[in-house]
Amino acid sequence: MPSNPYDAKGLLLSAIADPDPVIFFEPKRLYNGPFDGHHDRPVSSWKGHELGEVPEGHYQVPLGRAFIRRFGKAATILTYGTMVHVALAAVAESGIDAEVIDLRTLVPLDLETIVTSVKKTGRCLVLHEATQTSGFGAELAAQVQAECFFQLEAPVRRVAGWDTPYPHVHEWIYFPGPARVAEALRELVEEV
Repeated sequence: MPSNPYDAKGLLLSAIADPDPVIFFEPKRLYNGPFDGHHDRPVSSWKGHELGEVPEGHYQVPLGRAFIRRFGKAATILTYGTMVHVALAAVAESGIDAEVIDLRTLVPLDLETIVTSVKKTGRCLVLHEATQTSGFGAELAAQVQAECFFQLEAPVRRVAGWDTPYPHVHEWIYFPGPARVAEALRELVEEV
């Protein structure tokens, strides 16, 4: 689940080369640029963005390798796809020194990078746009709890799409934006 054009090409080439079946998710919301969750602002373009530059030649982004998009000390945010940009916007707006990990692949999961970060920060926020109930965030939270139990200074928090069966709900209400993420991040950092 890439969060940018550079990773999209590299992950797709790795998926094609992999001998096992691979499901490749491509967030359409990112086609026009790195969407940060602010529906009232125009989307910025990938043109000129460091991750918008895609080499013409062959390269691969390894499956099962997360990437730390922002280093921090106060908390770890685990996310992927469009939510990477929402997380970065929330961190900038909240002023909290959080580490943002772009998972890039869900299976295999780069548990080593996740555990190292959470053990360093002692706090973890899981962010994804699917529903909270039965979403992949529950698996991430369980993995972090199992691997980092003694280093956690607060329970793992999740921010996700609302559990709603109503198709007429506006997307911007359902979508976890930077304000919701920043609020959860503040609560997580203040929790003792």
